[in-house]
Amino acid sequence: MASGSDAAVTLSVVLPVYNVQEFLPQCLESLFQQAAAGVEVVAVDDASPDDCGVILDDYARRDPRLRVVHLDRNRGLGEARNIGLDHAHGDYVWFVDSDDWVTSGAVAAVRGRLERSRPDVLVFDHARELAPGRLAPNPWSRLLREPPPEEVFTLDERPSVLGLMMTAWNKAIRREYLLDLGLRFGGGFYEDVAVTYPILMAAERISLLDRVCYVYRVRRTGAITATASERHFEVFDGYGKIFAFMDARKGRADDHRAAMFDRMIWHYTTIAEDPARVPAASRRPFFRRVSQEFREHRPSPYRYPPGARGIKFRLVERDLYWLFRGLRPFNRTRLVLRAAARRAGGAARTGVRRAKAVAPLAYYQLQKRLPMDDRLAVYAAYWYRGYSCNPKAIYEKARELAPDVHGVWVAGPEAAASLPPGTDHVVPGSLRYFRVMGRAKYLVNNVNFPHAMSKRRGSVHVQTLHGTPLKRMGLEQAAYPAGARNMNFARLRKHSRRWDFVVSANPLSSQVWRRAYPGDYEILETGYPRNDRLFHATADDIARIRRDLGIDAGKTAVLYAPTYRDHLDELVYPLDPSVLAAALGPRYALLVRAHYLTGSAPPPAPAAGSAPVVDVSAHPAVEDLCLAADILITDYSSIMFDYAHLDRPIVVYAPDWETYGRTRGVTFDLLAEPPGPVARTEDELIACFKGDEPGSASSTARRAAFRRRFCVFDNGRAAERVVRRVYLGEKGEEEPRQRRQAISPTLSGSRRDG
Repeated sequence: MASGSDAAVTLSVVLPVYNVQEFLPQCLESLFQQAAAGVEVVAVDDASPDDCGVILDDYARRDPRLRVVHLDRNRGLGEARNIGLDHAHGDYVWFVDSDDWVTSGAVAAVRGRLERSRPDVLVFDHARELAPGRLAPNPWSRLLREPPPEEVFTLDERPSVLGLMMTAWNKAIRREYLLDLGLRFGGGFYEDVAVTYPILMAAERISLLDRVCYVYRVRRTGAITATASERHFEVFDGYGKIFAFMDARKGRADDHRAAMFDRMIWHYTTIAEDPARVPAASRRPFFRRVSQEFREHRPSPYRYPPGARGIKFRLVERDLYWLFRGLRPFNRTRLVLRAAARRAGGAARTGVRRAKAVAPLAYYQLQKRLPMDDRLAVYAAYWYRGYSCNPKAIYEKARELAPDVHGVWVAGPEAAASLPPGTDHVVPGSLRYFRVMGRAKYLVNNVNFPHAMSKRRGSVHVQTLHGTPLKRMGLEQAAYPAGARNMNFARLRKHSRRWDFVVSANPLSSQVWRRAYPGDYEILETGYPRNDRLFHATADDIARIRRDLGIDAGKTAVLYAPTYRDHLDELVYPLDPSVLAAALGPRYALLVRAHYLTGSAPPPAPAAGSAPVVDVSAHPAVEDLCLAADILITDYSSIMFDYAHLDRPIVVYAPDWETYGRTRGVTFDLLAEPPGPVARTEDELIACFKGDEPGSASSTARRAAFRRRFCVFDNGRAAERVVRRVYLGEKGEEEPRQRRQAISPTLSGSRRDG
């Protein structure tokens, strides 16, 4: 692209920017890599609290094609667009959202159509990114080509265009035309509609471009309009402006009143029937307002839409809220039961088999409709494998700080023995399991609950996760062959939308979770509750753990904990424990822990004079293993981030770093910023220990830098902070901004690294 000083500006890209530092570089690069003359980018920094302003200024210093407007306070997306429009010079404006991007060649294609057709409005196709590297087509793209469009037309000639996405980002609008209409974006959740519908109604020349020019990133819950808020009432103001526009322009714009009315009521009912949007106390008033709008704007004569939509419209007109409200759970329960029956009938189509499969789910759905127990919490870890990790620490702290909340663990029959005596628990699949899952207010897990366990309105889901994401996680796995294997990304997206709180161990985690798991949740930058143990253990505790593990006094304990390798089908230790044990000698003890996804293979018996080798794969508490170990050897396991809190030597053994990064993906270059010495071969690893490298000054300096980056949240009170926020409703003081921004955006913000 060339700046306005080099050529007349024909297209201005207006880019509102707020809290998108992890996505902004890709958006900017998608624009600036397209060398097209006469295009400018006007970025409006809407007082973004993250590093967006810094990123924009850095780009602007390097490229005059970008002009940055910094606002002194947050104005919202609509007003930021208006300000960008006021600063634009181009003949046309294209409003791009800064967490999305434009496709290769899109700028040239858009400008080519604009120059040839000179429309008032150009509408082009888009795709949705469901996960990194996975795009879904626009389901309404046929409207761009069926029937084949003329070069330019009016809405009278192609009224079906109203069925396209009424967003600003899939349109290029003639700037003077927009200014002459006096249309401005609104300041609420629905800032687009008061502009995007009227510009089509009034246009003398509309053109369509059957080309995917824009990629909309589906993240969090897809848009701010999917969050629970009183601000959904702002939708009435948006459509009120549209009908006022039609009233003021009797003629062609008014001819679209019936189609606009149907579109408006469809939009209202979509909001009204979604329990995740309008808060419970406001749903009845919202529906009453929809009914009022129906009667006020109903065209005459009027024909109801066919099918289920027509039923909804009739209920709205008569203000029959309770019947309208009953449609959604009725249909959802019917679909759940029908799907369960269909699955049960796959192997044997007998009525008995179907009944056995459907009955527990029906019982669960019934429990969800009974009063919720505000004093009941359900805990689980690692797919019901036992009592461990962050949920364990939260459970124990909740018993102390919120004793009126009764905790129940979900544990399989084999895992029940790991529960402390007296711990209340249920077995998956039992009737009590479905009862507590349906009635509990609080659900705490470090993985997802089964898909059939849908979120109940008013319940609180706490997702603790269970590691710092050195490897790509969630939706970001889609771009990597090993990470994407056996993943259901559509289901993952649904699961993450259930979460109300997500626990973060460090700033890197806070950034990655937002990208990898889209949802409207609150991130708790508390540190990891399981790490509290590392801060509070005494010397006597450590001595007892070492005795229980069989570590003789005076020996240096080395913990070897490799990660799981998705690209391998079986457990293969990258390092032969017997070779390492022989090299270490009798002054050491070697603890070997296989990743929980692989199972353990007993290490071979060490030769005489070797360090004793202890298989600790089945030990229930990895925190105790960290406390027992004097040195950690790992590759890409997140255990290094937990162990770093102890400020003890860490050695990275990375023989297959390139393969791991290529097949699984990583979020930063561990070899460039390791917590200690790095060995790429067994010989290098052995030499490292013979030279006492783990305890050297250079290794200590690396570990200190690593700790400054990844150990800034934990201080031994993580579980307490979670319990106080979730169970007691307390909000602590906001963490210092520098702690949240300890990760350089050039490392973790790029979507193409690793």
